[in-house]
Amino acid sequence: MTNEGALNSLLLLFFPQRAKKKKENFVFAVSEISSSTAMPSLPQKPGDAPDAKSSRVGLPALDVATAFPQATPASIFPPSVSDYYQLDDLLSSEEKNIRKKVREIMEKEFAPIMAEYWEKAEFPFHVIPTLAALSVAGGTIKGYGCPGLSITGSAIATAEIARVDASCSTFILVHSSLGMLTIALCGSELQKQKYLPSLAQLTTIACWALTEPDYGSDASSLRTTATKVEGGWLLDGQKRWIGNSTFADILIIFARNTSTNQINGYIVKKDAPGLKATKIENKIGLRMVQNGDILLKKVFVPDEDRLPGVNSFQDTSKVLAVSRVMVAWQPIGIAMGVYDMCHRYLQERKQFSAPLAAFQLNQEKLVRMLGNIQAMLLVGWRLCKLYESGKMTPGQASMGKAWISLKARETVSLGRELMGGNGILADFLVAKAFCDLEPIYTYEGTYDINSLVTGREITGIASFKPAILSKASRL
Repeated sequence: MTNEGALNSLLLLFFPQRAKKKKENFVFAVSEISSSTAMPSLPQKPGDAPDAKSSRVGLPALDVATAFPQATPASIFPPSVSDYYQLDDLLSSEEKNIRKKVREIMEKEFAPIMAEYWEKAEFPFHVIPTLAALSVAGGTIKGYGCPGLSITGSAIATAEIARVDASCSTFILVHSSLGMLTIALCGSELQKQKYLPSLAQLTTIACWALTEPDYGSDASSLRTTATKVEGGWLLDGQKRWIGNSTFADILIIFARNTSTNQINGYIVKKDAPGLKATKIENKIGLRMVQNGDILLKKVFVPDEDRLPGVNSFQDTSKVLAVSRVMVAWQPIGIAMGVYDMCHRYLQERKQFSAPLAAFQLNQEKLVRMLGNIQAMLLVGWRLCKLYESGKMTPGQASMGKAWISLKARETVSLGRELMGGNGILADFLVAKAFCDLEPIYTYEGTYDINSLVTGREITGIASFKPAILSKASRL
């Protein structure tokens, strides 16, 4: 049946009286529409010359400011308006200066390029010197060229970087709060002097390799091995999801000592024979972060690069205690950026001759987002104070990370709703933040695993592994 025939049949079915009177006019109109909206021909086969219609397919998209002039894209980052309960009053002058410095540089230097590199799934290596100028690499480490920040100052910097771009925040976190901190807490004095100064300047880059293909949440069961040989160790095994691994100069590798069956730590150089790192493709979140698969085949590590402070899996906990606080501040920063973006968008974007901010439903969502952020900020701040006073427990750090990332998920989802169709465009930040939050919700302990860490602490009962079923059980 032709388009005309189909549409005339619908007219007769639903509007029989009007169809009898206006059939001629209707058919004429359909003919006009059909001729003016004809579908373009299918793309040509390789080697065929393009015709006039197919040559229009694949033209560059309009610049977002031209295509949608009614709202400002995230390349011009919105002002920060999310500190409604004035957490700023609780910060020291040094911490306020850190926030101001990081915020200004991130908004000016990073916001204009982040969507482009996120779309390409490439890391903008040319910005590393600018990240170094923030003077936050090394965080709380004192000496060796590191800034020696309070953990609150380091957390504030983490949030401000994540507010503009979560991938840059993850790059710094892996390098600093995992790689550098492991050397600072578990390394020898010689190792600290050798590696930390250049890492603090970001002239060398670190990664941290614990997770394996078969052991994620169950990381203590890792199977990469370290065998003692004359003058050093031979490492064999695999690692997965390792951020920065495809370009890191040094890799912190955790492996099982074949003599003691305990977990040890090693510093591995990027050019070590037998070491191979391959980028993981097709991610939907933290697309700029270069996560990799690592293969180790008889990789020799000299004795001087074995970390003397890592003699069991428990020794990683002192590193993870700090990194979980830092990771908890990533979703805080992401949620702040999304709120700031939505706050501006709702006042710029108009529907029904009124700004979106004039509608009650939208105001309710915006206020709910703001309330979540105030609670997240205060929980994050309290975690920092507990750590600084020496009172923070692993369960407190785990609950903080789990709860904050959960509330951030809700907050960013509300932002996605508020921005409608533009909420699925990376140009307006929210879609990018929506995707970037998913891996953060999972890494450094999933929501469930972190909940179980806290559950064990408050009940005294570990429930990570299912009880072995009795043979007599009907299950």
